[in-house]
Amino acid sequence: MNTNQFKWPVSSEREIELLRQVIESGRWGGYHEFVGRLEREFSAFAHCAHGVSAMNGTVTMEMALWAAGVGPGDEVIVPAISFVATAMVVSRVGALPVFVDIDPLSFNMDPERAAAAITPRTKAIIAVHFGGAMADMDRLLPLAGEHGLALIEDAAHAHGAEWQGRRAGSLGLAGSFSFQNSKVMTAGEGGMLTTNDAAFAERAWSIMDQGRKPGGGWFFHYVPGSNYRITGLQAAVLLAQFERLPEQICRRTRNAALLRAELSDVEGLAFQTLPKPQNANSWYLLLGRIDARRGRTRDEFHRELTASGVPCTPFYPHPLYGNPLYRQGGCRVEPCPVAETCVADAFWLPHRALLGDEETTREVAAAMRRACGGTEPP
Repeated sequence: MNTNQFKWPVSSEREIELLRQVIESGRWGGYHEFVGRLEREFSAFAHCAHGVSAMNGTVTMEMALWAAGVGPGDEVIVPAISFVATAMVVSRVGALPVFVDIDPLSFNMDPERAAAAITPRTKAIIAVHFGGAMADMDRLLPLAGEHGLALIEDAAHAHGAEWQGRRAGSLGLAGSFSFQNSKVMTAGEGGMLTTNDAAFAERAWSIMDQGRKPGGGWFFHYVPGSNYRITGLQAAVLLAQFERLPEQICRRTRNAALLRAELSDVEGLAFQTLPKPQNANSWYLLLGRIDARRGRTRDEFHRELTASGVPCTPFYPHPLYGNPLYRQGGCRVEPCPVAETCVADAFWLPHRALLGDEETTREVAAAMRRACGGTEPP
């Protein structure tokens, strides 16, 4: 197996060319023209009128909550399965994260559990598009609208994912994207907030740029913001990454379909289901679950697969509320039996495992079959 094809990040002379332009300009910071260009091009890609870049995707989610008016005394509903940033940003603005269970097949927030968790203190819902599969926006959008809640999309995994032709980050009030080292386009760190609400975008921009107003003077500050700007150097790398993103999405989509087809007959292996309204996926993760009653345990599967050279992660060690931060309190936990089960039986392959050629992808499928304890198909 050619594991060199799993290398990430991927770069070329294009990154160096754009970096050189920034270095030679003498303007390396957040006001280089590449920053504005990245915001315009990425927000258009996400089917949004406005984009506000920032130093990482955690910050863009925090900015979204501040700009939506979420603060002390409020509650924000979040899924029990996600990276800790989804909940931590709620805590950082002084609100209370409310953890609800996920759907057993999609790994995304269960809208029924979200509806049951709403109280008079609820101010927002953060819908995570986990692995690139989008949350059930057909149910979450009306739910948020009915109760007057801000719906924020945690789209850190979902660059280019689509729901009935609408891109992730354009359906709710705002979408938060990450450009951290493992993401499908990266500058090592970085983030983008997308929205179609002009007033919201202006509030978020002001929070990002030390309380200034767009087009205002350098020494005029109107709200207690901070300096969350990305640099021209980061924007240069991201513009180069962005140029190859569509082709990489196509390649991952093709290889994910091949893997799922090759392994469709393996007992005890179930892949994440994709909602019917979703017509494009970033394939940030290839998620699955292992039924130990049919063969090997998830941990046995993980050990054998990684020993063969295929990158694999045995899911999170606990739901979000299992982090020491939240075992101390500062949250509300609804019953989450599905999340508890996924911790024991789920896994994922990172998107770099889907960037190989067809031969390598078939070898990955064969390695996964063996790791499940299965035999080669006739």
